[in-house]
Amino acid sequence: MIDLKERSKEKKNFSNRLTLVYLFFGILFSFFIYKTFSLQVSDYTEYEIASLQNKTREILIQPRRGIIYDRNGEIIVNNNPKYNLILNPSKIKDIEEHLSEIAEIINLSEKDILFVKENFKNKAKLNREIVLKQNLSQEEIAKFEARRYRFPSTFIGERYSRENTYSELFSHSIGYVGGMSDQNIDQILKDQDLNLGETIFKYSNGFIVGKTGIEKVYDKRLRGYFGKKIYEVDASGKLLNELEEIPAKDGEDLYTSLDLKSQKVAYKQLNNRRGAVVAVEIDTGAIVTYVSSPSFPINAIANGLSSDEFNQLTNDKNKPFFDRAGQGRYSPASTIKPAIGLYGIENKIIDWKYTIDDPGFFVLPEDNRVYRGWKEGGHGKIDLMNAIIESSNTFFFSLAYKSEIDDLVDHLSYFGFGRNVCIDCFIPDNGLLPNPEWKINKLNFGWFKGDTVNMGVGQGYLSATPIQLAYYSAFLAKKGNLDRFSFIQNTNSAKKDIFISNNIKDEDWENIHKSMIGVIENPKGTARRLRNLKNYTVAAKSGTVELVSTETKEDYQTIREVEDQRDHAIIIAFAPIPNPKYAISVVIENGESGGSVAGPVAIEVLNSLIKNE
Repeated sequence: MIDLKERSKEKKNFSNRLTLVYLFFGILFSFFIYKTFSLQVSDYTEYEIASLQNKTREILIQPRRGIIYDRNGEIIVNNNPKYNLILNPSKIKDIEEHLSEIAEIINLSEKDILFVKENFKNKAKLNREIVLKQNLSQEEIAKFEARRYRFPSTFIGERYSRENTYSELFSHSIGYVGGMSDQNIDQILKDQDLNLGETIFKYSNGFIVGKTGIEKVYDKRLRGYFGKKIYEVDASGKLLNELEEIPAKDGEDLYTSLDLKSQKVAYKQLNNRRGAVVAVEIDTGAIVTYVSSPSFPINAIANGLSSDEFNQLTNDKNKPFFDRAGQGRYSPASTIKPAIGLYGIENKIIDWKYTIDDPGFFVLPEDNRVYRGWKEGGHGKIDLMNAIIESSNTFFFSLAYKSEIDDLVDHLSYFGFGRNVCIDCFIPDNGLLPNPEWKINKLNFGWFKGDTVNMGVGQGYLSATPIQLAYYSAFLAKKGNLDRFSFIQNTNSAKKDIFISNNIKDEDWENIHKSMIGVIENPKGTARRLRNLKNYTVAAKSGTVELVSTETKEDYQTIREVEDQRDHAIIIAFAPIPNPKYAISVVIENGESGGSVAGPVAIEVLNSLIKNE
């Protein structure tokens, strides 16, 4: 007898199992439909791109770096072509025989041959070029070209080297290029939505980037933009056909404000002495001369220098790599006196009729400390104009003593002290414009009145760079209205500094100019030796930077036996008067006399600039 309940139970179990089977195959079929849809429709583009990437290869094309010119269109930095002997390994059957035949025409070193042999198989497999020899001579090029028909798989290719036309003349202003770090390369390519890969180089040194100077500051403009070639490749990565080329965009050429002729004169006048010359065009703030001495061979640095040669430069006690023009700190010495005089007028401490009796020294009332002038017996009764002409220390000691240090610091900052005055200089130093806060933080001492007195003659803690001194000179010439300095003129980015005054009138500026003219033209002027070195009128102020304090001339004669302890020579000037166009500063380390040592250098540079107008 059939148990109906048991039969119903079995039927129900079968139905449940069948439902599970249908459900399983339903889910499997749905997944199959989903994947098919994804592959054929929704993700088609992604897989198509991946497929294309698997069968294509992008090769970067290096751009040509921009040329750098002086203000008259003379080339300073160029891309000089070098010619390399290049093989196409995939078309060479027997590399040993091929090298042997080429060696009959062109001398190959063991290093050249070994490099090719080590890389031949891999380059041939991937259909890549390989450089056999770099920098072929004209004779080698002629020999190969005459027999080129014998070597269809070999050709001469052009590559550039970055070279300065004047290897040591623009070392600190233009700077040099060098190899890129991996991080640097990645960032540059990332900015162009490119990835690092194989590259068709236009430079023998591969990837290059500005390291110092204008080459560094304007690297992005000079560098240009990478292009690329897209090739079809097989499964092994071998190049087959070129599918597309996006040309590289060469870098922008730069026209600087530098003047080649005055640069040559400044370099020659410094004669490898430690020092600097900076000259500027007053109306625009354009830097026309920028020389730091001693210099170094910029082309050797950029294109390869042996470790021994490099160590010799870095260990040179004269520090040729040090940019004295923009980073060297020097006390402004007596060149500061026109600015101190204007401070006295602005704050109504003195006027042009005010006089003192200069006995040759100043006694600080607080502690009776004696501050001596340079002239034994002093200058007698003297006013502001003659104090500048004759460089009376006592007059300015006295004036500084009556000054409030915070107000004096604010006043001097207008003239470029203690701040960056250049828009595009490479790592300029701000010098030092000290105040009581600085001294307590750095030296853990309070500010003394004697510190202010020292500042009145440009000594003590106060220091400035030659480019700041040139700015100061130009600011005086322009009567307190001046554009920031730059090597590349761009009116959109120019920044102007304007002296805000309540009491200084135009006639006060004119009197400052007259006193600075007297420094050269007056028989008592400290730079009167310069009078016959030019045929136009120059306003100037010379100075002697005291490195070691001495009480007597006999003490100084002992000190000066050690050259490195001799005073620095310094001068600022602008010309031609009455409508000055150029301002200049010159510093010569251990030169002793600003008027007789730094002065002739300044005049020769001004002569070269004004003569060519």
